[in-house]
Amino acid sequence: MTRGTAGRGPRFGTRLLLAQSLVLVAGALTIWLVASAVGPSIFHDHLEQAGVAHSEEETQHVEEAFASALLVSVSVALVAAVAAALAVSWYFSRRIQRSIGHVAEASSQIAAGRYDTHVDDPGLGTEFAALAGTYNRLADRLEATEATRRQMLSDLAHEMRTPLATIDAHLEALEDGVRHLDSDTVTVLRSSTHRLRRLAEDIGAVSHAEEGVLRLDPRPVDATTIAAAAADTARDRYQSKGVRLDVDLHPAGLVNVDADRVGQVLGNLIDNALRHTPDGSSVTVTCRRVDHWVEYVVADTGEGIAAEHLPHLFDRFYRVGTARDRHHGGSGIGLAIAKALIEAHGGGIFATSAGPGHGSTFTVRLPSA
Repeated sequence: MTRGTAGRGPRFGTRLLLAQSLVLVAGALTIWLVASAVGPSIFHDHLEQAGVAHSEEETQHVEEAFASALLVSVSVALVAAVAAALAVSWYFSRRIQRSIGHVAEASSQIAAGRYDTHVDDPGLGTEFAALAGTYNRLADRLEATEATRRQMLSDLAHEMRTPLATIDAHLEALEDGVRHLDSDTVTVLRSSTHRLRRLAEDIGAVSHAEEGVLRLDPRPVDATTIAAAAADTARDRYQSKGVRLDVDLHPAGLVNVDADRVGQVLGNLIDNALRHTPDGSSVTVTCRRVDHWVEYVVADTGEGIAAEHLPHLFDRFYRVGTARDRHHGGSGIGLAIAKALIEAHGGGIFATSAGPGHGSTFTVRLPSA
């Protein structure tokens, strides 16, 4: 809608007042016509039933007097009632129009990028209060989304800068003859391109999962089988680093999930624990039944996490600090992907830690089949 189209015609408050005025006038005319048509005949019937003897002229005079008094009194009452009703309608129409104007103005501010704009409760009832509250929550959500978008773009640019700089530096060295296209150079270039590809794939995966368009193939599967497979896949990497991987599986029944996706989550958590657990330490993978849930736990004895970082671990690109940075090989959104995948299955994931140096525990809960 263009601005010219939006400004045509009377405002909403004026239209509302005109509509109410038409209703009041129509009601008043209806009452007046009914009273003038029905009232005198009813009065005449009552005179006849009363049996009081009157001459024809007296009877006609009495009936004319009643009709005149009825019409005058009804007319005065209707005029007063319509005037009072119009005054009340004008007052509420102005209030409604003012409230709608505030919402329209706030919407214009949000359209201009000012997401901190809010609307006050106009005091016109629960419906308008709910509208104002919903609008304010929408504004807060848009503000949070915009902040996340800006942070994500900033973090994405930061993530891409290192591999791109590495590729550019090696290509420049090749052009200047400083380096040769040997196996070491190819390895570095492939490592950087692999990191960029993984970053793109991870961003696509978490976006699809959070938007609810990720394809899942849920089927009933034994809960312990998923945990055992994820642990077996990582066992060689653990042995090469000298970290012990313990698996504690209890009968947990079936879960109706996409086994590949849940295995991806558990594999991510197991690899994440390995990256942050020093040689000679241990990581324990547990599967058990808790009420109506199947619970997977990956607990390590590694670096640990400070309490202020725990609420943000599953945010995109969030990094705890130098101990959990890009030098460990992560893209920065592995935990965000894990959260999105588990929530897509109707479950939940959370992390706990006693603090730096005391290890950390990641717990996944899925509804049992």
